[in-house]
Amino acid sequence: MQVQNNKEEVPFAHYVEKFRALDPVEAAARCGAAYENGEFAVTLLGTTYWIAWPEYTIRTETGVGFALENLPCQTFLLRFLLEGKMAGRSTGFKTFREMPWGEMYIGPYTGRCLTRAAFTFGTRVDAFAAACRQMGAREVPHGDAGFEFDFLGGYRMQIMVYAGDDEFAPTSQILYSDNFAGGFAAEDRVVAGDILISAIRQRMQQK
Repeated sequence: MQVQNNKEEVPFAHYVEKFRALDPVEAAARCGAAYENGEFAVTLLGTTYWIAWPEYTIRTETGVGFALENLPCQTFLLRFLLEGKMAGRSTGFKTFREMPWGEMYIGPYTGRCLTRAAFTFGTRVDAFAAACRQMGAREVPHGDAGFEFDFLGGYRMQIMVYAGDDEFAPTSQILYSDNFAGGFAAEDRVVAGDILISAIRQRMQQK
């Protein structure tokens, strides 16, 4: 099959190949994911995905789910099963910059996540809030609208947006439960932010 999108399909194919060599029992114990009848069960943003091993397929009970249509999200889930860890104890939240290697990746992260969230949601705060509520997120008292999500397992994320006006551009902030520092590399924390934004944006477009 000819690759149509190198940026998404080449990394995905690479991790699918690595996934075939996975020890499923070890991966399930390490990630805290259920493994039964040749499938892992992983819950991302409130939707449970069944990921078959060794020949990769992904499904949900309803046939609906953000990851089913988003190849980078599927790559993220593969990387979690290959390299991730069960969520440790969390006592609070941190910014991306406050976590290991955050300073090194803050430039790409700002553009890919914070700026994108600000201009995607900051001009449509009411629609953003409605979408977050529909996704089962909990409101937090920060920003013009702020919500906390159960992202994956015991890993949680908060996203806050501040509306723009005639003088100031919209802004945003994303916080990660502090156990992200031990469970995900900086690159994966960037992808987590991107996935959260894309999932909310998709929900907004379904209205």
